Amino acid sequence: MIPKNHPRYESLMTRELIVEGIKKGITSTQGLIAQGRGEAFDYLIGEKSTQYALLAEKVAAAKLLLAKKPVISVNGNVAALVPVEIIKLSELVNAPLEVNLFHRTQERVNKIIRNLQTAGAKNMFTNSDALIPGLGHERAKVDTNGIFIADTVLVPLEDGDRCKALADMGKTVIAIDLNPLSRTAQCAAITIVDNITRAVPNISKFAQELRGLEHEELQEIVRGYNNKQTLSLAINEIRKNLESLSGRF
Repeated sequence: MIPKNHPRYESLMTRELIVEGIKKGITSTQGLIAQGRGEAFDYLIGEKSTQYALLAEKVAAAKLLLAKKPVISVNGNVAALVPVEIIKLSELVNAPLEVNLFHRTQERVNKIIRNLQTAGAKNMFTNSDALIPGLGHERAKVDTNGIFIADTVLVPLEDGDRCKALADMGKTVIAIDLNPLSRTAQCAAITIVDNITRAVPNISKFAQELRGLEHEELQEIVRGYNNKQTLSLAINEIRKNLESLSGRF
């Protein structure tokens, strides 16, 4: 039992969700490594949703509302960490969920689908009858009616080569990635440098706020966004925090 007054309570509880996901068979053991890497970067940005992250989350919400065929990609860590939150976002922006895994087995895919359906998911693509061109691993497998023909794909906790492959197909890729130096962050059109546990609820909040806007107003929000500037601000934030910490010694 982790006491709520523990200084690292939220971080430790997030780890427990990943461990529980492994026990359920929805998260891979490699997901533990990915979680640890992200946690390190979260610490470097101050474990908060920065102003540049909030802007990217607002732009992401606008882009998802504008999209004709949006899809939200879900892997094991996403299913373990934010199942209810990702379903809420899916409903708000009318973006079906689609399971996509690097360490893929059909058993894991089925377990994640059942886990999401138990949490309330109703709008999902569940086939894997198409291949993303140029990928030689399991994440190439997608639904013909889902990610394969989507115009906008939200890819939380993504790997860089699929992000690039999706972009090469002409899709707008929205990434949630705590590492602003990653291939995913560099390839995406909109990179949200934030913890997924904060980012998904934030996108949903903005989606609720923006739903009443006209098409042109949403377009204006998206047009004014510069992803390279977001990444630069994220790197500067890390640098600033490191300099502040080093000054204590």
